[in-house]
Amino acid sequence: MTRAFVLRPRDPAPAFRTEVVVARGSLGRAAEAIAARWPDRLLVVVSDARVARLHARAFARRLAGGGRRVVLLTFPAGERSKTRETKARLEDSLAGSGAGRDTLIVAVGGGVTGDLAGFLAATWHRGVPVVQIPTTLLAMVDAGLGGKTGVDVPAGKNLIGAFHQPAVLWADTDLLATLPDRDFRCGLAEAVKTAAALDAALFRDLERDAGRLVRRQGPAVEEVVHRCLRLKARVVARDPFDAGPRAALNFGHTIAHAVEAASGWRIPHGEAVAIGVAAESRLAVRRIGLPASDALRIEALLQRLGLPTRAPRGLDRRAVARHARADKKTRGGVVRCALPVRLGRFPPGPDLTVPVAIRRDLIGALFAV
Repeated sequence: MTRAFVLRPRDPAPAFRTEVVVARGSLGRAAEAIAARWPDRLLVVVSDARVARLHARAFARRLAGGGRRVVLLTFPAGERSKTRETKARLEDSLAGSGAGRDTLIVAVGGGVTGDLAGFLAATWHRGVPVVQIPTTLLAMVDAGLGGKTGVDVPAGKNLIGAFHQPAVLWADTDLLATLPDRDFRCGLAEAVKTAAALDAALFRDLERDAGRLVRRQGPAVEEVVHRCLRLKARVVARDPFDAGPRAALNFGHTIAHAVEAASGWRIPHGEAVAIGVAAESRLAVRRIGLPASDALRIEALLQRLGLPTRAPRGLDRRAVARHARADKKTRGGVVRCALPVRLGRFPPGPDLTVPVAIRRDLIGALFAV
């Protein structure tokens, strides 16, 4: 089944248009659609080395059919590659290939690839189009849509970047067959976050279908990808630059990003999100009245999906606190968290974040027994 829709922002946001396609077994069709839509551009495929072997090389060859000029750029897989240095090397490769403003960048990979390639597209010749083709569940349900791009620095995650909306997001859920089990479960963490933040009905369906999702049953996975993208699209259309309602999508992420960085990137993003969502739901019980039963349901669902909900032993509390202070939602030196008041619902008002104390609130919720 092919599912497609178009994301358009509401006025007075700057005009952009993102075509979203979710369809199993459609990677070849994506190549044909891209080649037909941008026939005269240099097509630059960006991928990490692992995904290049699995998918991106064959995809680039298909793009090159008919004599089109295609360049494949790769970098070492992993969060440690999401740096200014990697971006600079990719930029040098672009320059060496003769890329100009008539360039289209196609990101084929997970969240790291999407963030790097999107940032590359945002700044190359002050902006060229980008297409996102996610190959991980995490990127399909969340990272590929919305235009957030960036790199990590020693002070924290995603502190340097730009908003650059993709022209197309094409999700072929059959690509998930090559995804390691741990990485697949990481994507489920973002699905739980989206449901807990935006849609109680989706959360109930995740509880009902947890077994099917863990077994990667195709229709169940495709349904979750489509519904999460629909939900995110509605939020991004209202708030493309993350100035208000979009903060709901940051539920769990203040703690998650701090945990990720404090671990030296040894804890993958999805597992950090699961830990962060569980911890911030406990914090929401204390701070804004989230029912304890809702927090328990969130933690139980994450556990059923094989995800961690507690800080690992040995995680440096001081490092967590240091990285939390660098979070992008920090204002005036005060750390803020986006906390739901009910499953699928945030308190009314323009600011969905609440100030939290580092030691008493954030560290206390993270390391609660």
